[in-house]
Amino acid sequence: MKKIIALAAVLVAAASLFAQTVLKVGATPEPHADILNLIKDDLKADGVDLKVIEFTDYVTPNEAVESGEIDANYFQHIPYLESFNKERGYHLVNAAGIHVEPFALYSKKVKSVKDLKKKARIAIPNDPTNEGRALLLLADAGLITLKPNAGITATVQDIASNPLKLKFSEIEAASLPRVLADVDAAVINGNYAIPAGLSAKKDGLFVEGSSSPYVNVLAVKEGNENTDAIKALVKALKSEKVRKYIEEKYPNGDVVAVF
Repeated sequence: MKKIIALAAVLVAAASLFAQTVLKVGATPEPHADILNLIKDDLKADGVDLKVIEFTDYVTPNEAVESGEIDANYFQHIPYLESFNKERGYHLVNAAGIHVEPFALYSKKVKSVKDLKKKARIAIPNDPTNEGRALLLLADAGLITLKPNAGITATVQDIASNPLKLKFSEIEAASLPRVLADVDAAVINGNYAIPAGLSAKKDGLFVEGSSSPYVNVLAVKEGNENTDAIKALVKALKSEKVRKYIEEKYPNGDVVAVF
Protein backbone atom coordinates (compact mmCIF):
# COMPACT_ATOMS: atom_id res chain seq x y z
CA MET A 1 0.00 0.00 0.00
CA LYS A 2 2.83 2.42 0.91
CA LYS A 3 4.47 1.80 -2.44
CA ILE A 4 1.22 2.52 -4.24
CA ILE A 5 0.77 5.80 -2.32
CA ALA A 6 4.36 6.81 -3.03
CA LEU A 7 3.94 6.01 -6.72
CA ALA A 8 0.72 8.02 -6.82
CA ALA A 9 2.50 11.01 -5.26
CA VAL A 10 5.23 10.81 -7.89
CA LEU A 11 2.65 10.64 -10.67
CA VAL A 12 0.78 13.64 -9.28
CA ALA A 13 4.01 15.64 -9.09
CA ALA A 14 4.94 14.63 -12.62
CA ALA A 15 1.51 15.57 -13.89
CA SER A 16 1.80 18.96 -12.19
CA LEU A 17 5.17 19.57 -13.81
CA PHE A 18 3.86 18.49 -17.18
CA ALA A 19 0.90 20.84 -16.81
CA GLN A 20 3.09 23.87 -16.28
CA THR A 21 3.06 26.56 -18.94
CA VAL A 22 6.50 27.41 -20.31
CA LEU A 23 6.96 31.17 -20.53
CA LYS A 24 10.00 32.49 -22.40
CA VAL A 25 10.99 36.03 -21.46
CA GLY A 26 13.90 37.96 -22.93
CA ALA A 27 15.83 40.44 -20.80
CA THR A 28 19.04 42.38 -20.57
CA PRO A 29 21.24 41.15 -17.70
CA GLU A 30 20.90 43.82 -14.98
CA PRO A 31 18.57 44.54 -13.39
CA HIS A 32 16.01 42.87 -15.66
CA ALA A 33 17.23 39.27 -15.87
CA ASP A 34 18.22 39.35 -12.20
CA ILE A 35 14.69 40.33 -11.21
CA LEU A 36 13.14 37.65 -13.40
CA ASN A 37 15.39 34.93 -11.98
CA LEU A 38 14.38 36.04 -8.50
CA ILE A 39 10.74 35.07 -9.11
CA LYS A 40 11.18 31.77 -10.96
CA ASP A 41 10.14 29.62 -8.01
CA ASP A 42 7.14 31.84 -7.26
CA LEU A 43 5.88 31.36 -10.78
CA LYS A 44 6.35 27.59 -10.60
CA ALA A 45 3.85 27.58 -7.75
CA ASP A 46 1.40 29.25 -10.16
CA GLY A 47 2.01 26.65 -12.86
CA VAL A 48 4.40 28.76 -14.93
CA ASP A 49 7.87 27.55 -15.90
CA LEU A 50 9.78 30.79 -16.52
CA LYS A 51 12.68 30.60 -18.96
CA VAL A 52 14.83 33.74 -18.87
CA ILE A 53 16.71 34.41 -22.10
CA GLU A 54 19.39 37.08 -21.86
CA PHE A 55 20.05 39.55 -24.67
CA THR A 56 22.81 42.13 -24.90
CA ASP A 57 21.18 44.37 -27.49
CA TYR A 58 17.91 46.27 -27.72
CA VAL A 59 16.72 45.03 -31.13
CA THR A 60 16.74 41.23 -31.00
CA PRO A 61 14.40 40.86 -27.98
CA ASN A 62 11.69 42.87 -29.72
CA GLU A 63 12.12 40.91 -32.94
CA ALA A 64 11.81 37.70 -30.94
CA VAL A 65 8.53 38.77 -29.30
CA GLU A 66 7.04 39.95 -32.59
CA SER A 67 7.93 36.66 -34.30
CA GLY A 68 6.65 34.56 -31.39
CA GLU A 69 10.07 33.09 -30.64
CA ILE A 70 9.66 34.33 -27.06
CA ASP A 71 6.54 35.37 -25.15
CA ALA A 72 7.65 38.66 -23.62
CA ASN A 73 10.61 40.85 -22.91
CA TYR A 74 11.70 43.12 -20.08
CA PHE A 75 14.37 45.68 -20.90
CA GLN A 76 12.89 48.79 -22.47
CA HIS A 77 11.00 51.93 -21.56
CA ILE A 78 7.78 53.05 -23.19
CA PRO A 79 9.17 55.68 -25.62
CA TYR A 80 11.58 53.11 -27.05
CA LEU A 81 8.81 50.53 -27.42
CA GLU A 82 6.54 53.02 -29.19
CA SER A 83 9.34 54.18 -31.48
CA PHE A 84 10.21 50.58 -32.35
CA ASN A 85 6.59 49.80 -33.20
CA LYS A 86 6.39 52.84 -35.45
CA GLU A 87 9.64 52.17 -37.27
CA ARG A 88 9.14 48.43 -37.75
CA GLY A 89 5.36 48.17 -37.97
CA TYR A 90 5.43 45.89 -34.92
CA HIS A 91 2.59 45.16 -32.50
CA LEU A 92 4.21 45.20 -29.07
CA VAL A 93 2.29 46.47 -26.06
CA ASN A 94 3.06 47.39 -22.48
CA ALA A 95 1.79 44.66 -20.15
CA ALA A 96 3.07 46.31 -16.95
CA GLY A 97 5.41 49.04 -15.75
CA ILE A 98 7.95 47.70 -13.25
CA HIS A 99 10.76 50.13 -12.55
CA VAL A 100 12.45 53.32 -13.62
CA GLU A 101 16.14 54.12 -13.80
CA PRO A 102 15.54 57.71 -12.87
CA PHE A 103 16.47 61.20 -13.82
CA ALA A 104 16.66 63.54 -10.87
CA LEU A 105 16.93 67.25 -10.19
CA TYR A 106 20.06 67.98 -8.15
CA SER A 107 21.43 71.10 -6.48
CA LYS A 108 24.39 72.18 -4.39
CA LYS A 109 22.69 75.44 -3.46
CA VAL A 110 19.21 74.50 -2.24
CA LYS A 111 17.78 71.61 -0.27
CA SER A 112 14.27 71.57 -1.73
CA VAL A 113 12.42 72.42 -4.92
CA LYS A 114 10.52 74.98 -2.85
CA ASP A 115 13.78 76.82 -2.13
CA LEU A 116 14.41 77.68 -5.77
CA LYS A 117 14.09 81.42 -6.27
CA LYS A 118 12.91 83.49 -9.21
CA LYS A 119 15.19 83.46 -12.21
CA ALA A 120 17.11 80.46 -10.86
CA ARG A 121 19.31 78.86 -13.50
CA ILE A 122 18.55 75.21 -14.29
CA ALA A 123 20.90 73.09 -16.40
CA ILE A 124 19.31 70.45 -18.59
CA PRO A 125 20.67 68.02 -21.22
CA ASN A 126 20.87 69.43 -24.74
CA ASP A 127 20.15 66.24 -26.71
CA PRO A 128 16.55 65.77 -27.93
CA THR A 129 15.64 62.65 -25.95
CA ASN A 130 17.07 63.74 -22.64
CA GLU A 131 15.98 67.37 -22.91
CA GLY A 132 12.36 66.32 -23.29
CA ARG A 133 12.72 63.92 -20.41
CA ALA A 134 14.23 66.64 -18.20
CA LEU A 135 11.43 69.09 -18.99
CA LEU A 136 8.82 66.46 -18.20
CA LEU A 137 10.52 65.94 -14.84
CA LEU A 138 10.43 69.67 -14.10
CA ALA A 139 6.76 69.74 -15.09
CA ASP A 140 6.03 66.85 -12.71
CA ALA A 141 7.83 68.81 -9.99
CA GLY A 142 5.44 71.69 -10.56
CA LEU A 143 8.11 74.14 -11.70
CA ILE A 144 6.82 74.57 -15.24
CA THR A 145 3.96 73.47 -17.45
CA LEU A 146 4.35 72.28 -21.03
CA LYS A 147 2.16 72.77 -24.07
CA PRO A 148 -0.42 69.96 -24.37
CA ASN A 149 1.24 68.27 -27.34
CA ALA A 150 4.87 68.70 -26.24
CA GLY A 151 5.40 65.10 -25.13
CA ILE A 152 8.76 63.38 -24.85
CA THR A 153 10.34 65.55 -27.56
CA ALA A 154 9.66 68.76 -25.66
CA THR A 155 12.14 71.65 -25.86
CA VAL A 156 12.30 74.90 -23.92
CA GLN A 157 10.14 76.42 -26.66
CA ASP A 158 7.34 74.11 -25.52
CA ILE A 159 7.18 75.62 -22.03
CA ALA A 160 3.68 77.02 -21.57
CA SER A 161 4.15 78.61 -18.13
CA ASN A 162 7.19 79.33 -16.01
CA PRO A 163 6.02 81.03 -12.78
CA LEU A 164 9.53 81.44 -11.36
CA LYS A 165 10.89 82.66 -14.70
CA LEU A 166 13.55 79.98 -14.49
CA LYS A 167 16.53 80.32 -16.83
CA PHE A 168 17.62 77.21 -18.71
CA SER A 169 21.14 76.23 -19.76
CA GLU A 170 21.14 73.45 -22.35
CA ILE A 171 24.35 71.48 -21.81
CA GLU A 172 25.82 68.20 -23.00
CA ALA A 173 24.48 65.51 -20.67
CA ALA A 174 27.91 64.19 -19.69
CA SER A 175 28.98 67.67 -18.56
CA LEU A 176 26.06 68.30 -16.22
CA PRO A 177 27.71 67.01 -13.02
CA ARG A 178 30.68 69.31 -13.67
CA VAL A 179 28.49 72.42 -13.97
CA LEU A 180 26.24 71.60 -11.02
CA ALA A 181 28.09 73.96 -8.69
CA ASP A 182 27.76 76.80 -11.19
CA VAL A 183 23.96 76.67 -11.54
CA ASP A 184 21.10 76.62 -9.09
CA ALA A 185 20.06 73.10 -10.07
CA ALA A 186 20.54 70.53 -12.83
CA VAL A 187 18.63 67.57 -14.18
CA ILE A 188 21.09 64.70 -14.49
CA ASN A 189 20.71 61.17 -15.87
CA GLY A 190 21.67 58.36 -13.51
CA ASN A 191 24.40 57.23 -15.91
CA TYR A 192 26.27 60.45 -15.17
CA ALA A 193 25.03 61.18 -11.66
CA ILE A 194 26.29 57.93 -10.13
CA PRO A 195 29.95 58.27 -11.20
CA ALA A 196 29.82 61.84 -9.85
CA GLY A 197 28.85 60.53 -6.43
CA LEU A 198 25.24 61.67 -6.65
CA SER A 199 22.40 59.51 -5.38
CA ALA A 200 18.92 60.09 -6.71
CA LYS A 201 17.42 58.79 -3.49
CA LYS A 202 19.65 60.79 -1.13
CA ASP A 203 20.54 63.88 -3.13
CA GLY A 204 17.71 64.36 -5.60
CA LEU A 205 15.40 67.33 -5.02
CA PHE A 206 12.87 65.61 -7.24
CA VAL A 207 13.11 62.15 -8.78
CA GLU A 208 11.23 60.46 -11.60
CA GLY A 209 8.48 58.20 -10.36
CA SER A 210 5.58 56.10 -11.62
CA SER A 211 4.33 58.91 -13.87
CA SER A 212 7.55 58.86 -15.87
CA PRO A 213 7.07 57.69 -19.47
CA TYR A 214 10.50 56.09 -19.14
CA VAL A 215 9.28 53.31 -16.89
CA ASN A 216 10.81 49.97 -17.88
CA VAL A 217 8.01 47.64 -18.91
CA LEU A 218 7.14 44.05 -19.58
CA ALA A 219 6.36 43.97 -23.30
CA VAL A 220 4.29 41.37 -25.13
CA LYS A 221 2.72 41.02 -28.54
CA GLU A 222 -0.69 42.66 -28.73
CA GLY A 223 -3.38 40.20 -27.72
CA ASN A 224 -1.21 38.26 -25.28
CA GLU A 225 -1.29 40.73 -22.40
CA ASN A 226 -4.25 39.01 -20.72
CA THR A 227 -3.10 35.40 -20.85
CA ASP A 228 -2.96 33.60 -17.52
CA ALA A 229 0.82 33.15 -17.72
CA ILE A 230 1.48 36.84 -18.39
CA LYS A 231 -0.91 37.84 -15.60
CA ALA A 232 0.97 35.54 -13.23
CA LEU A 233 4.28 37.07 -14.33
CA VAL A 234 3.00 40.61 -13.79
CA LYS A 235 1.75 39.66 -10.34
CA ALA A 236 5.14 38.22 -9.41
CA LEU A 237 7.04 41.20 -10.83
CA LYS A 238 4.88 43.57 -8.79
CA SER A 239 5.32 41.62 -5.58
CA GLU A 240 6.72 42.90 -2.30
CA LYS A 241 9.59 40.46 -2.82
CA VAL A 242 10.69 42.31 -5.95
CA ARG A 243 10.18 45.73 -4.37
CA LYS A 244 12.36 44.74 -1.41
CA TYR A 245 15.02 43.27 -3.71
CA ILE A 246 15.22 46.51 -5.71
CA GLU A 247 15.38 48.66 -2.59
CA GLU A 248 18.12 46.55 -1.03
CA LYS A 249 20.26 46.07 -4.14
CA TYR A 250 19.93 49.68 -5.30
CA PRO A 251 19.77 51.68 -2.06
CA ASN A 252 20.95 54.84 -3.80
CA GLY A 253 17.95 54.92 -6.11
CA ASP A 254 19.69 53.78 -9.30
CA VAL A 255 16.63 51.56 -9.87
CA VAL A 256 13.24 52.48 -8.38
CA ALA A 257 10.14 50.29 -8.30
CA VAL A 258 7.04 52.09 -9.57
CA PHE A 259 4.34 49.78 -8.23
